[in-house]
Amino acid sequence: MASTPQQRQQQTKAAQKAADAAERRERLRRALPATVELLQSRQADRIDDADIDAYVSLNWLEWHGGGLRLTITGRNVCAQSLPTVAA
Repeated sequence: MASTPQQRQQQTKAAQKAADAAERRERLRRALPATVELLQSRQADRIDDADIDAYVSLNWLEWHGGGLRLTITGRNVCAQSLPTVAA
């Protein structure tokens, strides 16, 4: 059975939304090491509030005692983004 134009439009919107989410997640993944450096140097005010919310929702950062810290998941994401050294 063929889909209606409305169904195709909804599918297109859903696909675009998924692509946008994947692109944002990739941007956040690439920026995470720099974000961690800002946290370690006590410059969290330089991190965009929307990015902080996104990191927390991804479980890469968590609030702890009024401050942000890297989660185990966040550590793994950072470790995966480190360049590998050929032996």
